[in-house]
Formats: sequence, structure tokens, C-alpha cells
Amino acid sequence: MDRQTLASSASSSIGDLPPQEDAWLSTYYKLLPPWQSLASSHQSAIPISISRVNQVDAARLDIEMSAMLKEQLVKVFSLMKPGMLFQYEPELDAFLEFLIWRFSIWVDKPTPGNALMNLRYRDERAVEVRGKVRTGLEGPGITVAQKILYCVATVGGQYMLARLQSFSAFRRWGDSEQRSLARRAWLLIQRMEGIYKAASFSNLLLFLYTGRYRNLIERALRARLVYSSPNMNRAVSFEYMNRQLVWNEFSELLLLVLPLLNSSSVKTFLHPFSKDKFSDSSVDDTLCPICQGKPTIPFLAIPCQHSYCYYCLQTRCSASQSFRCLRCGESIAAMQRHGGSVNNISQIQ
Repeated sequence: MDRQTLASSASSSIGDLPPQEDAWLSTYYKLLPPWQSLASSHQSAIPISISRVNQVDAARLDIEMSAMLKEQLVKVFSLMKPGMLFQYEPELDAFLEFLIWRFSIWVDKPTPGNALMNLRYRDERAVEVRGKVRTGLEGPGITVAQKILYCVATVGGQYMLARLQSFSAFRRWGDSEQRSLARRAWLLIQRMEGIYKAASFSNLLLFLYTGRYRNLIERALRARLVYSSPNMNRAVSFEYMNRQLVWNEFSELLLLVLPLLNSSSVKTFLHPFSKDKFSDSSVDDTLCPICQGKPTIPFLAIPCQHSYCYYCLQTRCSASQSFRCLRCGESIAAMQRHGGSVNNISQIQ
């Protein structure tokens, strides 16, 4: 029953009631519309909290997906002229980003990372309370205009920035005269990039505090990530992610430490502790222990008298004064050509 019907029925029934009841009914029907509007205004959506880790992981998974597609596409052009694909790398990145956008966001589907993290985009501008609110995740997806603006900002914006940076670096705008137009354009690009980075950092702090809008594009479009299903768990478990993080850190540690180690020094250090250093009788003593070839200019290691190539032995002794023989593990003090004079290690260095 609407308000006009209530008002007409109230006015027709007021005349038949006693004065006291008439006052109560008139006051009730007078206060009914404001009370209904007040009740509807206080009805709001349930406050929800979306995991920040899920949102960051979804962005990282999207980057990994794009990198995998790029790797497969580069293999297709592996037989072509070297360096040709490098010239069109910004176009290749933009094409892959456009493909991901076309088959996910444009057709109202989540990106691969969002799908694994159980996330979807919701238009925060159109979130209204319609009937009973159950989970707080209700709300329409982003509109067509938001989808197009998202594509223009992510695909077109990144492509234009990459091309502009490469063009300015190739033309050496930063090395031009101070008052030239190219110099001013380069300073403007650097200033705009600095402003964008500062704004992105501020948005990151807001994201960590509120849990909304990972980047500036989502904040400008009011496209918020919410759970697509309230009862669905993460597709990528934390246990798997912990193992992956440990392996990444271990591999980075190896990449840092291995270049600092001298493999020949480690092998020489461990050689005296080997159990079978004299047990292998099939080793040909006439071959150089370093290059495993016939010595072109044979030299003897002193004092163990094992034969080496001149260049192999001189290179190792010059690199390390404590170089040990690879056959017996004895420290080499000098080198001597067959029938020639003895050269000390200090003379070699």
C-alpha cells in the first residue's frame, strides 16, 4: 500500500473515530513518511574487508601470466633476425595486455590472477542497497565506459610511456642544450614521472590502511576488488606460496654468492679429502689435467713433475699463488719446461 492510499484511507476513517483515537491516527500517518525515509537511509551495506594479500597476489599473478605468454610468443620469432623483436617490445607488451583485458575484463570475467584469488571488480559508484543485504559483496560489475577507460589507462598509458622514454633516450633529449625544446620536454617527462610515482606511493599507503584500490587507475575509476563468492577459498594455498618464497630467496642467495667463489680453489681445497684420488688407474698422465688435451707446449709442475700445457698452468698460477696440482693436490712452487730452466711462481706473477 502506497502513501496516497494510506492518506486517503486515514482521512476517510478519521471522521468515524473518537477525538482521542483521531489524534493518535493523524499523528501516526503524519509521521509515517519521515519514519520510512529515515529507516531506509540508515539501511547500509555490510562493511567488508578484502584481504590485501589476495589483491597483491592477484596483481603479481597477472604479471606472471603476461610474462609466460611473452616467453611463448618470443619463441615463435626465435629463428628470425636477432634483435628485430627487441625493437617492437613495447608493442608486444601492449598486445599481450590487450589480449588479457579483451578476454577477461571486457566480457565481465576476472583476470587470471583475480580468478585464482576469488576476486572480481565492482563499481563502487553504483552500489546501492536493494532489499535485504546478505553478504556485503553484492553490487554490479564495472560499466562499459569503465572497461574502456581501464584499457586506455593500462594498455595505452603504459605503451605511450615506454615509447616516449625510449624515444627521448634515443634522441638524447637530456643531453641537449638547457634552453632547447627537447630539454624542456625531457624535464617535463621526468617531472610527470616523479609526480606519478609520488601519487602511486601515496595510494599504496592508503591501500595498506583501507584495503581498497591497489593502484591509481582503480581509484580513479572507482573499481573495487571484492570476493566473487563468499564461500570460496584461495586457489593458491599459503603453504605453496611459502615454499615458493623460500626457493626464490635461496636462488637469489646463490646468484649472489656463486660469482664470488673460485671454482678451481674450491675443487683444489676439497681434492685432498677425496677418497679415490689415487684409485683411478685409467687416467692418462700424458694429458693436461686442466684442458684434458695433449700439451702443445708441455711444462712440468714442480715438485710433483706432472705435465701441463704451458698456457693452462701459467694462467692458473698467475690467478692463484697457492694453486695445487689437480692430480696429486700438492702445492705448485714452480714450473719447468722439459729440459729447460725452472720458473718460480713469483717470477710468473
